[in-house]
Amino acid sequence: MKVLLVSSAGGHLTQLLSLRSWWEEHERLWVTADMTDARSLLAGERVVWCNYPTTRNVPNMWRNFRLALRTLAAEQPDVVISTGAGVAPPFFLAAKLRRVRTVFLEVYDRLDTTTLAGRLCYPLADRFLLQWDEQKKLYPKGIVVGRAL
Repeated sequence: MKVLLVSSAGGHLTQLLSLRSWWEEHERLWVTADMTDARSLLAGERVVWCNYPTTRNVPNMWRNFRLALRTLAAEQPDVVISTGAGVAPPFFLAAKLRRVRTVFLEVYDRLDTTTLAGRLCYPLADRFLLQWDEQKKLYPKGIVVGRAL
């Protein structure tokens, strides 16, 4: 299976990295911001650097949407998986347009309110995964899978 792993750097990337026992068995490509931590953590991995900043930056959202269209056409992944944040919605929209399956894992530290990326990706996600039972009231169609970290 070809997997496209999409996230912001920092904690969002850390949550995707924690799923190593699953993704290490698959052909994969990462999409994240070109930051020192991401370069270090993804050394040896195939990476496409997104336009940063991603959150609430409309010009970079459009740049990342174009990047998503190019990346999906070139790589033809079977699934796009993300933990957010701002880089996720453009990639999920592009994946939907190309009929590529999508999986979103909502972050573990938001129990009372939704995240912006979660709100935008929820209607686009084929599977919307939650880390806490409490998140189910925010995302009724979500599937509680437990904590990633």
